[in-house]
Amino acid sequence: MSNHLLRSHAPISDDAWDAIDEEARERLVAALSARKLVDFSGPNGWAYSATNLGRTEPIVQAPCDGVHGLRRRVLALAEVRAPFTVSREELRAADRGAEDVDFAALDQAARNMAVAENKAVFHGWSEGGFTGITEASPHRVPRGGDFDDYPSHVAKAVELLLQSGIAGPYGLALGTEDYTAVVETAEHGGYPLFDHLRQILGGPIAWSPGVLGGVVLSQRGGDFLFESGQDLVVGYDHHDADAVHLYIEQSFSFRVATPEAAVALVPV
Repeated sequence: MSNHLLRSHAPISDDAWDAIDEEARERLVAALSARKLVDFSGPNGWAYSATNLGRTEPIVQAPCDGVHGLRRRVLALAEVRAPFTVSREELRAADRGAEDVDFAALDQAARNMAVAENKAVFHGWSEGGFTGITEASPHRVPRGGDFDDYPSHVAKAVELLLQSGIAGPYGLALGTEDYTAVVETAEHGGYPLFDHLRQILGGPIAWSPGVLGGVVLSQRGGDFLFESGQDLVVGYDHHDADAVHLYIEQSFSFRVATPEAAVALVPV
């Protein structure tokens, strides 16, 4: 565990830390769809600062005549932090073995972190230096409000990928609205819509809070690259008489290697 997290300074027992870490893990795993659908590399640690892009740019002025210089291009990792608090009374309850510890603020922080990561990957984060999958992709498929037609939209997306020479299998990221509608929709005869979509895609379907509409993307590998420095972890900030102030933190970069390997399903 990284020293910069200052966990040893927190008035939290080992058992309470275990409860906090387990709660964070459960909430994050459910909502972190981006890393389930793109290539994940790392974690490389808190000190890791930039992703090698394998490219250079010229340095106009050389140190002396007779030489020329090139500067290596890199993509800086972004640090993301979601703060939350846990009351000291709830921590004492955890130490006594309570099964109903109030981790509502932690749960919200975990969701905020998942939304931030998903949005950065799928829709971009210009301030962080990342271009998202739907920003880079040249492909759009409009989807209306009739989710009975969703399989045809997904099939059209797969057709666009095949025409672009992008092999499968394919995955599907579904924003909260689309995911709920797909779950609630059954085709004629009660056939689950999820099963039909999986047959078309040949790959996973992921609930993706923070995503607008849906995104169909190839799962062949090498197209969308997520690099982790510090993977998701809980750290300590400070405490007072009533509460301990903590945070969920990570550092990462994201880049699109093959823009045409995804299709945005855009609400209209």
